[in-house]
Amino acid sequence: MSYLTVEKKANIFKEFGGSEKNTGSVEAQIALLTERINSISGHLKENKKDFSTHRGLMKMVGQRKRLLSYLSKTNLTGYRALIEKLGIRK
Repeated sequence: MSYLTVEKKANIFKEFGGSEKNTGSVEAQIALLTERINSISGHLKENKKDFSTHRGLMKMVGQRKRLLSYLSKTNLTGYRALIEKLGIRK
């Protein structure tokens, strides 16, 4: 499993949050969760019986879903741009 390095996290926050220090923005949190979800999904394809990691993945997917719902209610154009950029949803 490839973990997120400090540089990779800073890059995600810089790209989606505006700056490396803006770790609390909804867009940056969604981007970070998406990166972690993609990483864990690859791990679970090889280790099908890793049920504790599967539970953690489901919790992350639920958190991302709640954040996306919040973003769609508060900033619809930002929501559409983010899902397009991350390649999630249809």
